[in-house]
Amino acid sequence: MDDFNKDANHDVSQKLACTGCGAKLIFAPGTDSLKCQYCGDINKIEIKEIAPIEEYDFLQAIRNGVSVAEKHEISTVKCPSCGAQSTLAPNISSDQCAFCGTPLVVEQASRTSIIKPKSLLPFKITSKQAGTFFKDWLHGLWFAPNKLKKYAKLSEKLKGMYMPYWTYDSQTFTSYRGQRGTNYTVQESYTDSDGNRQTRTVTKIRWRSVSGNVSKFFDDVLVLASNSLSRKHTQQLEPWDLENLVNFDEQFLSGFQTEVYQIGLEEGFTEARGRMEAEIRNLIHQDIGGDHQRISSMNPSFNDITFKHLLLPLWISAYRYNDKVYRFLVNARTGEVKGERPYSIIKITLAVLAGLALLTALYYFFGDDPNFGYQYR
Repeated sequence: MDDFNKDANHDVSQKLACTGCGAKLIFAPGTDSLKCQYCGDINKIEIKEIAPIEEYDFLQAIRNGVSVAEKHEISTVKCPSCGAQSTLAPNISSDQCAFCGTPLVVEQASRTSIIKPKSLLPFKITSKQAGTFFKDWLHGLWFAPNKLKKYAKLSEKLKGMYMPYWTYDSQTFTSYRGQRGTNYTVQESYTDSDGNRQTRTVTKIRWRSVSGNVSKFFDDVLVLASNSLSRKHTQQLEPWDLENLVNFDEQFLSGFQTEVYQIGLEEGFTEARGRMEAEIRNLIHQDIGGDHQRISSMNPSFNDITFKHLLLPLWISAYRYNDKVYRFLVNARTGEVKGERPYSIIKITLAVLAGLALLTALYYFFGDDPNFGYQYR
């Protein structure tokens, strides 16, 4: 490790030491302070300078690599089960993977050099609040196994995790060719089933070739830089209040784990580009106008691409049921809960049988009523 990183780590260790008893301070969600878990002392996080959050030139980073000053070395443990690579709190010998519940051993930690995040959203929702949101979500699930409902009492299973994200900005310009469809109606004659001639109004489409250009600036297209969580569920936790990003400071990480990005800078932009192109298609449809639109070709160009690496906070719980892992996520800024859930086959079967029993009873009592069949169709 170089002298720069040694000095930085020493400075961080001093900031995280309680002035009252010397114990390690933990960041208190929803505040701008660190709290001692032993003597209760509160130490406010003092940031000397509030620097603007920096964006980096994407093409320059790809061509020339990221400079040493923008990287840092951290100690991580890779889960042998799901492959997630995350940090662990110091002074502990073992823990559980936040993503699948597999035991982790600190002795298996390794040093990893990564692009240093330049900004983050600190935890705002406490563990207790997240546990309440989690319970409410669990109790609202239909046909959930009883074991899952009991699991709601184990709020300590929730782990605070900073997830890695990329954001991309780009000015886009797109030329396109396509067709505009305009509806018009005509009267048609036809013979009905009784052999009588009838007239009906039919809507048809008149197509005309078109071409044009659209432009759009994309700001902070957010891409999860991890394969450990479902993109479907993490996207459902959006939007994030990125306007409240703060400059990266390791004091905000104290007491929480951080996952290292698994999706690199170029791969992340591939996903971001796909999202941009989907929106560009919508713009082209609007530009074509008419009642219907067809896009024959589009040639988007992406200019002035910039990126930043940031961390966003989640409370995560992994629950293993019938040898399958289910994950539950709580947005640690808004309290929004999303996740996977198992179903109880017994409860579903009983519900189906109860429904059949009800229909049988209704037929028994009302089966002779000539209107019965119409009432329940």
